[in-house]
Amino acid sequence: MHDVVIVGAGPVGLFLACELGLAGCSVLVLERGPESRSPFKAKPLGMRGLSAASVEAFYRRGMLHQLLTASGVHDHPGADPDAHEPSPPRGVGHFAGMVLDPALVDIAALPYRLPGPAREGMLTYLEAVETLLSEQASKLGVEIRHGVTVSAISQNEESAVAQAGEHEYAARWVVGCDGGRSTVRGLAGFEFVGTEPQFTGYALHATVADAEKLRFGFNLTPRGMYLQLLEGHIGMMDFDGGAFDRSQPPTRDHLQAVLRRVSGTDVTLSDVRLASSFTDRAMQTTTYRRGRVLLAGDAAHIHSPLGGQGLNTGIGDAVNLGWKLAATVHGYAPDGLLDTYTRERHPIGAAVLDWSRAQVMAMRPDPHGQAVQGVVRDLLGTRDGTTYAFERLSGAWVRYDLGSEHPLVGRSAPDFHLGNGTRLGDLMRDGRGAALDFSTDRCLRDAARGWESRLRYAAGPARNDLGLGAVLVRPDGVVAWAGERTPDREEFERAAGHWFGGPDR
Repeated sequence: MHDVVIVGAGPVGLFLACELGLAGCSVLVLERGPESRSPFKAKPLGMRGLSAASVEAFYRRGMLHQLLTASGVHDHPGADPDAHEPSPPRGVGHFAGMVLDPALVDIAALPYRLPGPAREGMLTYLEAVETLLSEQASKLGVEIRHGVTVSAISQNEESAVAQAGEHEYAARWVVGCDGGRSTVRGLAGFEFVGTEPQFTGYALHATVADAEKLRFGFNLTPRGMYLQLLEGHIGMMDFDGGAFDRSQPPTRDHLQAVLRRVSGTDVTLSDVRLASSFTDRAMQTTTYRRGRVLLAGDAAHIHSPLGGQGLNTGIGDAVNLGWKLAATVHGYAPDGLLDTYTRERHPIGAAVLDWSRAQVMAMRPDPHGQAVQGVVRDLLGTRDGTTYAFERLSGAWVRYDLGSEHPLVGRSAPDFHLGNGTRLGDLMRDGRGAALDFSTDRCLRDAARGWESRLRYAAGPARNDLGLGAVLVRPDGVVAWAGERTPDREEFERAAGHWFGGPDR
């Protein structure tokens, strides 16, 4: 019996598998699709944007360089790991097709942003991400099986079973990472609630006979929106209430009719090589755990792909869940640790759904939508408005309520750079947490010795310690404790025990 069976070998399932494998868990990944590559995951339709928070997750596990190489990215800050000065972002994305001006981002309003290799997002594509994570998972001893369709889920107090035909895959825990149409979600009885779609969206790779009739970039029109990032790589949104029958692939004639209507041109598609459809249906499970079955990524929450929030939210789920599930498997998790997965991540998913809904309302081709769009354009033309949107798009807004009034606790830890050249990101590659002691007398050294298997200790002055004396960081990179002074032994042990359980015996 495995420790964990993960259903779904997309980026979320594979990242979770890597987290669990890094912690020494026995992991089996079941994927219903074949092992062969899909054109929908390669360029151009497989292009995705990773937020700074997601890039940071790859960096902290030592995979950023490989990710940049696989994605063909050569000018990312990750290519210059010795950068010392904070700088404005080069690109910040869009809200409802309204592109933000990077020059308006107020870096000073982000007090816990330190320079480092993972301070910006990047463009990649699904094939590159999945290939990298599959290779990493295999190195960590994770078994991945393709062509396996789960047909039933059962569980008791000690284990759960994913059944596929005549085969049964037993584990102590089962995690559904099988996408928006999750089989695990339905079989395990999760309640899925939310709002119905306003539009049908399309992504296509086509030959356009009269390409000059279409503008590049995002184009909001009185009839919807279309965008063209590369020639022939077109996305469009038709506000039909989600009426298109998505059980059938869209034909060239249908796609051409929608494109003409949305763009207001008589453009002609002479050939369509690939096409897919989607909606802005926004749904979320009421909990991310039922007994020994958990959900992550699109299996737990779906919404429109506006702003690229789906993949990034899913990676956030995997990073949050991985170390907590591993601690539970190994038996040292404090009481209730696994329950904090839903408590911390469900509000994040709900906020992302609302962010998606807000964008849809600002794009509606009616007087109400146009009025909202005008107000939003005005706000995005201000420094405060753009900075707010940047925080949302980069993931910098995420903060868990960990019961502390310190403004850094619950946030992703800045990439502190110690005087000896070590960065916080370097300390987290093996999946352990970190205790940073900025004092010169290494006050926490003796106290931290009880948690060596779960916590790395590093001491010494930092290039910028943000006025802090010490910081305790969870394995997911979230600050669990921070203070202007170094805590005494009792205070440190209380904080460490709360998240990491009792000290090693």
